[in-house]
Amino acid sequence: MIQIQVWSDIVCPFCYIGKRHLEEALSRFEHRDQVSVHWKSFELDPSAELNPTLSLAELLSKKYQKPLEWAHQAHAQMTKQAKAVGLDYHFEKAKHTNTFDAHRLIHFAEKTGGVPLQGQMKERLLQAYYTRGEHVGDLETLARIAAEVGMNPEAVLEFLKTDDFAVDVRRDEEEAQESGVRGVPFFVLNGKYTISGAQPVEMFERALKAAWEDRETWPRVEQSGAVCGPDGCAI
Repeated sequence: MIQIQVWSDIVCPFCYIGKRHLEEALSRFEHRDQVSVHWKSFELDPSAELNPTLSLAELLSKKYQKPLEWAHQAHAQMTKQAKAVGLDYHFEKAKHTNTFDAHRLIHFAEKTGGVPLQGQMKERLLQAYYTRGEHVGDLETLARIAAEVGMNPEAVLEFLKTDDFAVDVRRDEEEAQESGVRGVPFFVLNGKYTISGAQPVEMFERALKAAWEDRETWPRVEQSGAVCGPDGCAI
């Protein structure tokens, strides 16, 4: 059995691409029915506003002190990378927000329906942000999204109004910090085989094979350019 832990954020463009790379590798892996993927919380910007007045492009331009056109070009480049793995990014519709409650919801989904439902929730939240332009920081929106993956929206909304699973989110983030995780996505297979960033599918295939065979050695994977960290994404 292979246990995969993935630290990522919902507002991380490489995290969605990395998820697709992992899924492609799993589709080619003969023991894929013996693999469990567990999603861990990582906030790129814990201090992010819930309802910023600036667009995502304007926020990017301000962050890097570059022209707005540069931000649009960066988004166009990222959209092209996403398209290569079948994802349809719409940065012009994305509503940047604080993702803390969304991370709590991912934990709640796991408690409600186990790892499979947690995975469905993660996928739907990424889709909400990057493709549909939905506000993943808004509680009503989160409850509606949860209903789409089979959860009770009233129960979800009631949960979101509490601070349940806040400790779990913080624990994931503390674990990441203690483990030296500085950028996401970050994948750990069976506690010892690590992949940092949206590496090529072939890298995931090699890691899955190494984990299955329980090899004693695994080359340390340095962070590639395809990661996002607290200081921003490598664009």
